[in-house]
Amino acid sequence: MKLVSWNVNGIRAVQKKGFADFVHAEKPDILCLQEVRATEEEAGLSFEKYKVYWNAAEKKGYSGTAILARVEPASVKNGIGKVEHDDEGRVIAAEFPDFYLVNVYTPNSQRGLTRLAYRTEQWDGDFLKFLKRLERKKPVVFCGDLNTAHKEIDLANPKTNVKNAGFTPEERANMDLIAKAGFIDTFREFETGPGHYTWWSQMNNARKRNIGWRIDYFWISQALRPSLKSARILPHVMGSDHCPIVLELK
Repeated sequence: MKLVSWNVNGIRAVQKKGFADFVHAEKPDILCLQEVRATEEEAGLSFEKYKVYWNAAEKKGYSGTAILARVEPASVKNGIGKVEHDDEGRVIAAEFPDFYLVNVYTPNSQRGLTRLAYRTEQWDGDFLKFLKRLERKKPVVFCGDLNTAHKEIDLANPKTNVKNAGFTPEERANMDLIAKAGFIDTFREFETGPGHYTWWSQMNNARKRNIGWRIDYFWISQALRPSLKSARILPHVMGSDHCPIVLELK
């Protein structure tokens, strides 16, 4: 099974930049999108053999997630079941025979760290509890833009970003808790070196110079480790300030 995750930075914008060609070329069994910033009706996504599942934010043109699946899930749930988190369209959980798939767009702590406390003291803990509740029933795959570079090798300039959103000690400590809870960062099972990124600033030719951050992930439950075939990044795919990532399970 081939799963792809991509923060598209606006689905209507990326549709004008070869999105359909990408889907037809990659042919994922499941495609998870973040930051769609539109309703399902506004996006008008339609691909043969794919069913579309959508979670739009209440705020127009903001956040939002979607799943396109060739394999029909047994059930689909939007949100994590907490009112204080679920109006921004950040989570879709789909149940498949062998695992739950959770597509997530984690809140950004924002410039000036105005949302750091909300992100690290409320959202992160509640989201991890949600994952562990699902895991009691069957293994979990979760993916998306987690808005944090976990280790120093996950961004080009760690020393100068310690006080910036996405690389604060608080955010990184909460990523440690994900690993301590038993989840596996699949990309690091195959690639242990630096220089591999999924997001680049749109300023100063950052992408061309590969001055980036790895903030998009596929994590899996320990029980799925024997099924792990590959995990990779597709930095050559343009259309967003993020690039897609791929997970293959046997």
